[in-house]
Amino acid sequence: MPRPVKVTYRVSPTAAALAGAAAQFFASIAAAAVEARGMARIAVSGGTTPKGMFGMLANRDLPYFTQVPWDRLHLFFVDERCVPPTDVESNYRMTRLAMLDHVPLPAAQVYRMEGELDPAEAATRYEATIRNAFHIDGAEIPAFDLLLLGMGDDGHTASLFPHTDALREVKRIVVANHVPQKDTWRITLTWPVINHAREVAFLIEGAGKAQVLDDVLLGTYDPESKPSQLIRPASGWLTYLLDAPAAALLPHPWEAGKSEATRASETFCAATLEVS
Repeated sequence: MPRPVKVTYRVSPTAAALAGAAAQFFASIAAAAVEARGMARIAVSGGTTPKGMFGMLANRDLPYFTQVPWDRLHLFFVDERCVPPTDVESNYRMTRLAMLDHVPLPAAQVYRMEGELDPAEAATRYEATIRNAFHIDGAEIPAFDLLLLGMGDDGHTASLFPHTDALREVKRIVVANHVPQKDTWRITLTWPVINHAREVAFLIEGAGKAQVLDDVLLGTYDPESKPSQLIRPASGWLTYLLDAPAAALLPHPWEAGKSEATRASETFCAATLEVS
């Protein structure tokens, strides 16, 4: 049986507002982690949606830049395509161009997946990198302070695609995953590692994600077909950061009694679902 979780979803009115809400979420968790443990270990995903958040974090004219303790931040990646770091498809390249080139984050505190290597070797090396960074061995798994995820139209998250071998991996931290539907290999954190993070959040935008989001949260439990359903953090809490088009099919309890002008002026609204 899947672990029940409480899902809090925060809905921003626009994609730009979502980027700002995500930047504030990132900065707040990073600062809290540094205060509690002396450093912040955060793993991020690629794709187009987090690009706006990265840009806001790197913008010195916005408050998020000074809120992030860059010297204490250790940045990891959730997954990577099997391409060199200079390739336009590289998650690392996108993150570097959008944020890393513009912030005072020490290069030694950025841990990229080596997508240019043989996939199995890259996965083994990244698992060793994580073990060294977290000072863990044996059956221990890392506890990231924040793990930021996306969701594909097919319900995948990280590089955990429907009906692929990585969905059944429960012992490794990082694996190479063959994705037949894309005729390619990916490197990805495994879902038990994702679920062990202190904070896990999905960052999702656009009307094209409304149906799959509804299916994942409110549909029949079928993680082989909808791998995002595997994400049930041990903490019992899961956050979704959404724009209004992505959240269109979810319950909107916050709208009762509010005028259209009030809804349009709000930075974000929040609701909680019990998902069993």
